[in-house]
Amino acid sequence: MLENRVAVVTGGAKGIGRAIALALAAEGALVIVNYRGSKDQAQETVRQIEAAGGKAEAVSCDVADGAAVEACFADLLARYGRIDILVNNAGITKDGLLMRMGEEEWDSVLNANLKGAFHCCKWAAKAMLKQRSGRIINISSVSGVMGNAGQANYSASKAGLIGLTKSVAREVASRGITVNAVAPGFVDTDMTAGLPARVREAASSQIPLGHFGRPEDIAAAVAFLASEKAGYITGQVLCVDGGMAM
Repeated sequence: MLENRVAVVTGGAKGIGRAIALALAAEGALVIVNYRGSKDQAQETVRQIEAAGGKAEAVSCDVADGAAVEACFADLLARYGRIDILVNNAGITKDGLLMRMGEEEWDSVLNANLKGAFHCCKWAAKAMLKQRSGRIINISSVSGVMGNAGQANYSASKAGLIGLTKSVAREVASRGITVNAVAPGFVDTDMTAGLPARVREAASSQIPLGHFGRPEDIAAAVAFLASEKAGYITGQVLCVDGGMAM
């Protein structure tokens, strides 16, 4: 159980982020649902948590903006006194073949997916080091493990998250802080809902279990890594992908 723990979930307004927020709240954590532009959806996540008897708050912050992240975490610490769990889930895609990819598509994806996690890790870890405890879970991707054609920017950002995970894990382990990554495969979310049927069929054929995952599958892995049961696990990448990356 995560009673009396404060958890920050970036990109928590919908999809995998919402499922993670709901799962952590169900375990007793007070969940800060971070969002950038999806205010109504973030408030709906909070509503669902509160309807189930949990505690949550929606907080707007662009994780790619270092000054904004610093101010956000300072405000949370001033009001709640601690940060116990950070889930770096915020991310975007701007897919395209390498030869047609512009710097804007590259930079915006790296800024949101990788630099955003760097900012959040930095300020959350500062609080956790003082507490001598904490859990950081970075949401990578099967694309960061295997690579994926048409996603050079996204795959690079998600592979970078794995390197960030392992490096930060080594830096903070002596203070009782664990840092791990979860690498989802294809998951049924708004991001994949628009895929043409032929693309879904081709993707499913690459999955040994034969079907897309659910947001709740990812959330269950995150909740485990955030729990006391995972206290001796750090610097690891847990692939929740139906076997794609085996």
